[in-house]
Amino acid sequence: MAFHNILGQIGEEEACRYLIRKGYTLLDRNWRVGHLEIDIIAEWYGEIIFVEVKTRSNEDFAPALTAVDEEKLQNLRLAAGHYLHIHSLDQPIRFDVITVVGTQKPFTITHYAGGKQG
Repeated sequence: MAFHNILGQIGEEEACRYLIRKGYTLLDRNWRVGHLEIDIIAEWYGEIIFVEVKTRSNEDFAPALTAVDEEKLQNLRLAAGHYLHIHSLDQPIRFDVITVVGTQKPFTITHYAGGKQG
């Protein structure tokens, strides 16, 4: 497996650990419908959180957040709609991005909750 794929898996693990430490309940990981995927689905005080994780070894070229473009967000929204329908959920939702930067611990983790850095 290529280094960037391994690093991506490590980044998702780190993002999950981060969310658990913050009190989120993980519902699903790498959930797929057709060609669409949601990295992490969690619950936070009754709200369903759909999380896109971007992992980079460094941000020398560009910030990791820039990899989440409008097409990626549109696909996340579409996949989330399928998830809610399939699971018959009628709860508030939020879309988050977590960036994980580095090649080993300690990683720099930034959580953009609903588009706001937190």
